[in-house]
Amino acid sequence: MIFARDKSQMCNNLLQYAHVYAWGREHGRKVISMRFSYKYQYFHICHTSLTSFPLYLLAKTLAALRLLPTASFKYAECDPAALERKMLRHRNIVVSGWYVRYYDLFLKYRKEICHLFQIDPQYTIPVRQQMQQWDGVKLGVHIRRGDYAVWKDGAYCYSDRQYADRIRQFAGLMTDGPIDVFLSTNDPAVSADTFQQLVGTERVRIHLLGGNAVEDLFMLSECDYVIGPPSTFSLVAAMYRDIPLCRMDKIAGGQLTLSDFRLFDYWFRILI
Repeated sequence: MIFARDKSQMCNNLLQYAHVYAWGREHGRKVISMRFSYKYQYFHICHTSLTSFPLYLLAKTLAALRLLPTASFKYAECDPAALERKMLRHRNIVVSGWYVRYYDLFLKYRKEICHLFQIDPQYTIPVRQQMQQWDGVKLGVHIRRGDYAVWKDGAYCYSDRQYADRIRQFAGLMTDGPIDVFLSTNDPAVSADTFQQLVGTERVRIHLLGGNAVEDLFMLSECDYVIGPPSTFSLVAAMYRDIPLCRMDKIAGGQLTLSDFRLFDYWFRILI
């Protein structure tokens, strides 16, 4: 039994677990998510028999008492080959750390991973009903503020005007019909009216549904295109249906083009 453990936000945890799951699946090992056993109770995995709070407590206690070995991928400088040998030696082990990476296996078992992290209907149905009211090309825009104001010295904490410029450029690439822009943000000051004024064209319709984190995740996953800063949140949103994703930090030159939108299997190998 492999107990996957990590500390971070929802989509970081999801990707970290998925890498461990893919490795376990390839080697015939069951993998339990310690994080999703008690937190982020929005997904199918949270309702499976092995994802339970008692098992989480048991693994946490045994690890604290050093009765369970740990393979820690906490640092970028870790030796993944040595840690993998340790995982193979021990039938029961805790695997932790952000730097566990099995990219090819992740892609091999991606369909299973997406099924495990299928979002519960009580969150998806209301969002889908709202989005179905609009018939334009759907662009999801992830506006990350909060912690991004200080992370990497604010390099990816873009202004409303910077986002609005990219939205206008996107509209220029889509010459037929309306563009429906769905904003996802952790900044309560973001206003759909402000964005509508900044974009400055009625052909672009701005929507701020005001959902919680998992509702916004699903909303982005239902769009035709997604744009945002480097973030696992928009990356996971793109994962479900392989939506073309554009990272604003990777736009070549000053003008957005359709070639700036790439699929999940490209972006998830270059998280930052």
